[in-house]
Amino acid sequence: MIDNRKSTPIGREAAEALAIQTLGFIASDPALLPRFLAITGIDAGQIRAAAMQPGFLAGVIEFVLAHEPTLMAFAEQAGVDPADVGRARQALPLGDDSHERSV
Repeated sequence: MIDNRKSTPIGREAAEALAIQTLGFIASDPALLPRFLAITGIDAGQIRAAAMQPGFLAGVIEFVLAHEPTLMAFAEQAGVDPADVGRARQALPLGDDSHERSV
């Protein structure tokens, strides 16, 4: 059966809250945190300052979206639909995929 429901956009405030929750999920996982830090090139002491930069929160969500088992674990732990995580990324600064479309 095909689901024809339109996805509901997530507002920026809700997206930021979900991204912060995602960051907490990453930070609490001893396997994910070092991988996240290595990929982003920041150290743990820089996270707070980095979080103030445009695009950082979208990057946090993108990190989780890039690995389906991590996405599913986060969604289950947070009690959210995995698709909402992707919608949250799109609502954040520099989180849309407009750079992937040709003009």
